[in-house]
Amino acid sequence: MSGKGKVLVAMSGGVDSSVTAVMLKEQGYEVIGITMKTWDYSSSGGNSNKETGCCTLESMNDARQVAYRYGFKHFIVDIRDEFGDWVIERFVEEYMNGRTPNPCVLCNTHIKWTAMLRRAKNLGCDYIATGHYAQVREENGRYIISRGKDRNKDQSYALWGVSQENLKHTIFPLGGYEKSEIRQLATDLGLYNVANKKDSYEICFVPDNDYRRFLRDRVDGLEDQVDGGNFVDKHGNILGKHKGYPFYTIGQRRGLHLSMGKPVYVTHIDPETNTITVGDVEDLNHTFCTARQLNMVKYDRVPEEDMHVEGAIRYNDDGKPGFLTQTGDDEIQIRFPEGRNAITPGQALVCYEGDDVIAGGWIHKVSDPVSADLVD
Repeated sequence: MSGKGKVLVAMSGGVDSSVTAVMLKEQGYEVIGITMKTWDYSSSGGNSNKETGCCTLESMNDARQVAYRYGFKHFIVDIRDEFGDWVIERFVEEYMNGRTPNPCVLCNTHIKWTAMLRRAKNLGCDYIATGHYAQVREENGRYIISRGKDRNKDQSYALWGVSQENLKHTIFPLGGYEKSEIRQLATDLGLYNVANKKDSYEICFVPDNDYRRFLRDRVDGLEDQVDGGNFVDKHGNILGKHKGYPFYTIGQRRGLHLSMGKPVYVTHIDPETNTITVGDVEDLNHTFCTARQLNMVKYDRVPEEDMHVEGAIRYNDDGKPGFLTQTGDDEIQIRFPEGRNAITPGQALVCYEGDDVIAGGWIHKVSDPVSADLVD
């Protein structure tokens, strides 16, 4: 047994996870690599030949080569059933409920960490590690996620849902590095097969990046059910017909095919009436939003009313100043004095104190300061 302990490393076959594994090996940990097969590309529809991301044969072979070269064990684990139940079904459900989902957060919270820790326990590992650009530390009895050094690659937003118990066993070796440094490290370590490998940004189970096609494939008769709903303005005036509410997202401008003489944007989606409301860009600006299904990270509760924070409302959002209040055991509300554009139900609200994640939750409703009516 290594003096530093035994660690199970999630290896996608990319540069970040490969460097993570080798870095920990050289630091004195006993490393075991694991690649999780989450999705079968042959069943993905569309252009199934476009295999990208962490579940391809090429990626698995790249991960295996790194493990072989550096002399540690590597396993491939099939978690397609778990992934389908938790992530894919909820992805579809959210669109069918008129919301815009974030499957990567669901995967991190309910699949990757849960699946990895179960395997880690079976293998006698003390820790799990991933190649995320984020940091974790213990302070006052809590495990706190904070932003990575490379703000352009920071992934703390996607990790807000990881529980305290799971963070207790988590290592993020790359949190203190820039991406360019990691690529250089890969070259220095002789990991030439991954050093210049491109990052993957697609949803892993939608390799052609066409979620509308994916929904059509997953929901029998979807187009017949939803085609021909009304576009309306904020006063309820009918402006035209649309192709079905699941195929639109808040803030969308392109693909509306409305002749309005000016740009208009999707401002509200009503799945019950299959109605899409459109308006000017100013109509996308809201001051308040509430989030539910919370995970408290830095504190067990928001410590004060109107706590000054930075609130991020989507991935790659730098965050904007806001005032956070806990309005229930499982609800927070943030007030953005300058408003935020296109706050979208189904995405996550992640609140920061400096670089530390205070809490996160799923955006439930939005409103403006004039109206007390909240919009789902």
